[in-house]
Amino acid sequence: MHHTVVERELELQLILSPERSIPVPARLGYRSDDPFAVHVTFHIGSDHPVHWTFARELLVEGVFRPCGHGDVRVWPTKVAGHGVVLMALSSPDGDALLEAPAAQVSAWLERTLRAVPPGTEAEQLGIDDGLAELLAPSPTFGSAQAGGPPSADDLWLCDPWPSDESKDGD
Repeated sequence: MHHTVVERELELQLILSPERSIPVPARLGYRSDDPFAVHVTFHIGSDHPVHWTFARELLVEGVFRPCGHGDVRVWPTKVAGHGVVLMALSSPDGDALLEAPAAQVSAWLERTLRAVPPGTEAEQLGIDDGLAELLAPSPTFGSAQAGGPPSADDLWLCDPWPSDESKDGD
């Protein structure tokens, strides 16, 4: 099966205080074989890049209105007249507030939405095919009565918890 990868490198700003921020190179990543998630890698090209994964839907909504709670919160705002998307990330190792250019994030998200339209994510996972395979009748390779290996039905019908009662009447 062919999988689509949508990536974009961009420079985010790590907000240290209202007056100070530092640039952080980052890569946004999306894969059609993991259709519900977006992946963000910070400090690309460094010895210790930081990877975050969260719901694509969270980022899509966060471009328009505040959303999320807990580890990832996203909301739009304006800085110096330019639209930006703020991402507040929280982990046991610390918290970070990152600012991304809204136009670049929106353009990248649009590409992911064209690759896998909203509502079609489950189709990409092949869940229906997998369930059909699991639930399909299995061929019988022998029968316990014929001295061969037990069939799936024989195994299903046997009692996995033998009785505690003694067979010899003790």
